[in-house]
Amino acid sequence: MEPMLILFGVISIIILFLIIRLPAKMIRLLGSGAIRLTIGVLFLFFFNVFGGSLGLHIPINVFTVIVSSILGIFGVTSLAAIHIFIL
Repeated sequence: MEPMLILFGVISIIILFLIIRLPAKMIRLLGSGAIRLTIGVLFLFFFNVFGGSLGLHIPINVFTVIVSSILGIFGVTSLAAIHIFIL
């Protein structure tokens, strides 16, 4: 076989694998982000349920959900500290 034909075949197989694998990574990344956002909303919801008896309320909006989904429980506690000390 001709070397250029073999090289073209190997390069086309590599490109095909990259094209097939790229959407799978994107779907995995979007799924992971959706799960983190859901957990952030749940953290805020349960904080509002249990913090309501103490007079603490953190509104659930885009900013607070992003902070709680990125930082987790530490984000919710920092939002509560901001609510207590600044607001």
